[in-house]
Parts: sequence; C-alpha cells; structure tokens
Amino acid sequence: QVQPVESGGGLVQAGGSLRLSCTVSGTISRINAMGWYRQAPGKQRELVATIRSFGGTMYADSVKGRFTISRPNASTLYLQMNSLNPEDTAVYYCRSTGVDGIDYWGQGTQVTVSS
Repeated sequence: QVQPVESGGGLVQAGGSLRLSCTVSGTISRINAMGWYRQAPGKQRELVATIRSFGGTMYADSVKGRFTISRPNASTLYLQMNSLNPEDTAVYYCRSTGVDGIDYWGQGTQVTVSS
C-alpha cells in the first residue's frame, strides 16, 4: 500500500512563497508518476504539476514560471511555489500513480494566500 502525506501548507501574503512536501510510505518501487493537484472551494480538483519517473514534468498554464515540482528521491515530492496570489488558495493534494495504474491520494494540505 502506498500512502502519500502532504505538509508545508499555511497562510502567506500575496507575492510570498511556500514549499509543499509529500512523503510517500509503502512500496516505493511501484510508483510511476507523481503530481500535485489542488481544489479551491466550489471548484473541481485540478492538476497543478506532474513529474514522471524519468523526470519529465508538466505544469498547468496558471502556475508555469512560478511553481516548480521536484522529486529528490523515490519517496519525496516537493512543490516550490513562488509569487503566490489569492487565486492559488486551495487544498493541495499529492497523487502517486503506481506502475499498475492505481492512484494513491494524500489527505491534502491547505494553502491560503491573502491579498
């Protein structure tokens, strides 16, 4: 069983930065891709950034140039968020996709950006 756990959320002023972390427990060798998603109140969950096992990354247009996803080892995922704005306020979720195609989600961490 793969279990992602997010941390690093909080309250920040517009223009500030935060770094989210995701630590994954379980059978690490089974993880293929990992990513960050977010869900704002009243909105659907949306992709923020993903990284594949070979290192390829993809970003939502709304965060390109401001956010950076990285995976320093098999069990850790980061999201460096710079130049935050109130539209970035959401619960951020870590997603791990196994080589068998099964998705594992964390419980989420709240990010609130004040204007």
